[in-house]
Amino acid sequence: MSHTLLPTRRGPGLAGSRSGGSRLGGPSLGGPSRGGPGRRGPGPGGGGQRVALDADAVRDAYRRWAGIYDTAFGAVSSIARRRAVLLANRMPGSLVLEVGVGTGLALPRYLPEKRITGIDLSAEMLAGAHKRVVQRGLRNVEALRVMDAEATDFADASFDIAVAMFVASVVPDPPRLLAEMRRVVRPGGAILFVNHFAAKAGPRWWVERAMAPASRALGWHPDFAIDALFGPADRAQAQAVPVPPFGIFTLVRLPN
Repeated sequence: MSHTLLPTRRGPGLAGSRSGGSRLGGPSLGGPSRGGPGRRGPGPGGGGQRVALDADAVRDAYRRWAGIYDTAFGAVSSIARRRAVLLANRMPGSLVLEVGVGTGLALPRYLPEKRITGIDLSAEMLAGAHKRVVQRGLRNVEALRVMDAEATDFADASFDIAVAMFVASVVPDPPRLLAEMRRVVRPGGAILFVNHFAAKAGPRWWVERAMAPASRALGWHPDFAIDALFGPADRAQAQAVPVPPFGIFTLVRLPN
């Protein structure tokens, strides 16, 4: 697991699992990042300046990934993607914003009564989503738009649910992404994240740290810390569960 989760009482969990969700928070997460989202502290989970990602770097990376994304990443992310959509389908409200919709791998899994708007920074990735919508006849997908997730043009409280899968470690300013998702989701709605979060220690941490200098080429941060996205107040109310394969991804539900 990429980080320690503080257990809570057992219940239905994020997606109806027997084990239930876990609260994010407490000293196990290391507290808020000392240097902000662009830095890491000393020791495991830290170790210098994070390689900066800007919008142009993300566009360039995903222009290269667009043609092979489904093959290279679709299988390994399929279970996490499926569980996130399953949870969204069970939530009240019909208006769903998928942030970083990419090639639209998740779109066929939404219930017909969910009305989906998808946004992505990469026009090349979004072209794949358009193709999938047409081929699958997905009439509940209302719009697919090239848009910066950190600065959308949606009105406040436009959606019931916002889902961001594998996006938080891509954007230049994760807290700004979260703030924008909070703005466009109505009070009482829900925000869902699926993401890889860096290990706190052990062999995987060393691998993630070694990969970190390649962040611009990859288009995402292998060493992305969970406290680069969630502040203390968010961690106190969020619920998280690890998802296969091997718990390298985490599904997080945050009430708005």
